Amino acid sequence: MPIHSSSTKIYVLDTNILLHEPLAFLSFQEHDVVIPMTVLEELDYIKDSKKDVARDARVSIRAMENILKDASPEEMTHGVSLAGTVGGEHGPSGRLSIYTDLLMAQELQVFTSNENDNRIINVGLDLQQSHPDTTVVLVTKDINMRLKAKGAGMRKVEDYRTDQLIDDIKYLCKGYVIFPGDFWSQVTDVQSRQEGRDTIHSIPKSVLPDAYINEFIIDETNTFAGLIEGIDQEVIEVLDLGVERLMSRQAWGIQPKNIGQAMALHTLLDPHIDLVIMTGPAGSGKTLLALAAALEMVVEKNMYDKIIVTRSTPEIAESIGFLPGTEEEKMAPWLAAITDSLEVLHKHDENTSGSMSYIMEKANIQFKSVNFMRGRSIQNAIVILDESQNLTASQLKTIITRCGEGTKLICGGNLAQIDSNYLSAVTSGLTYIVEKFKHFEGSSTITLEGVVRSRLAEFAENTL
Repeated sequence: MPIHSSSTKIYVLDTNILLHEPLAFLSFQEHDVVIPMTVLEELDYIKDSKKDVARDARVSIRAMENILKDASPEEMTHGVSLAGTVGGEHGPSGRLSIYTDLLMAQELQVFTSNENDNRIINVGLDLQQSHPDTTVVLVTKDINMRLKAKGAGMRKVEDYRTDQLIDDIKYLCKGYVIFPGDFWSQVTDVQSRQEGRDTIHSIPKSVLPDAYINEFIIDETNTFAGLIEGIDQEVIEVLDLGVERLMSRQAWGIQPKNIGQAMALHTLLDPHIDLVIMTGPAGSGKTLLALAAALEMVVEKNMYDKIIVTRSTPEIAESIGFLPGTEEEKMAPWLAAITDSLEVLHKHDENTSGSMSYIMEKANIQFKSVNFMRGRSIQNAIVILDESQNLTASQLKTIITRCGEGTKLICGGNLAQIDSNYLSAVTSGLTYIVEKFKHFEGSSTITLEGVVRSRLAEFAENTL
């Protein structure tokens, strides 16, 4: 390894960092990046697997090979400059090196077992000892590995936070703002006009300096509800929706039970919104509202041709191949929440099973695995993506970029129920797209509050 200045840090990357973001080694600016040989071995194993992350492994390997292809073995160990590569405005200026931990003397190893995590931690500890004047940082998304590394003597252990947009989930955009008291008592200098049936209010931007497009405005008295439709340097254009009108909207026989559901339903039924993001606790109505709105727009209004339903859990992310049947039959157990919602929507029909089969055929409802979404171009459809809190930003980008002309994507998820080993509420792809898309005029975010499933579910959500 080269001699480092006191201001240069050495970052040792775990395999899961390169699977989370294949070009992560370009994100450390002037600092040096070390890839342990163990990480290359793991990437080699994963790239040939049937896992969804196999593509990310291949992308990362190719990118590193492009940088190191002309380097000698000594140069690869010493470090190859990253200056001029793609990454940042002027590109990173640190070095990329491969650490051959297989040759590490046994007396230098803190962990003697041959587990991959232990070998990577040993690399960090060895670099920390051999470069006492340089800050050595082990970067991993594995929480347990971070604990093990600290316990073994690693002074700096971090999560990868380059794609983390907020520090705490409480700062996440909710999709609406609540005015204290009565809205009209808080706002002056308002100009109103009629556009057909709609009333548009122009209010000073100073009232809501951080407003963004498609954000709802409500007040504590439940007398005003509006939607921001335009923003310029001085004025905000607000569509007057009216609380009573919002609460009276219906889709496939479903009527909102609270103002949050009413705002969500308005957005779901708006053909000008291409992406709807719904977050909230279990039982807040995310899946039911999405399905009801989708059926209304496909069957009743003929606005779309079909409904594609998909979701991601850690099990699906591995493979659905062990289950018998076709792709849709394989996906059925994972998408029971959708069929449960269909039963709720048709519980008053005499022949529920027959009615459900008829509706599924008429609405052309298709169950798909997220593994098979890559490479597709989905036209004139409604795509319902459930449990999206378990996806990374890269995986969500893959799904969003599949949506072609006339397609509406509905993402739902509960950030309090993340099953992924390497994601938290602030690093989830769902959190990432909420923040990234909040200024996009074709998207809308709604955070549903309260549990309407049952009093039992509400008590469990609030107390357990």
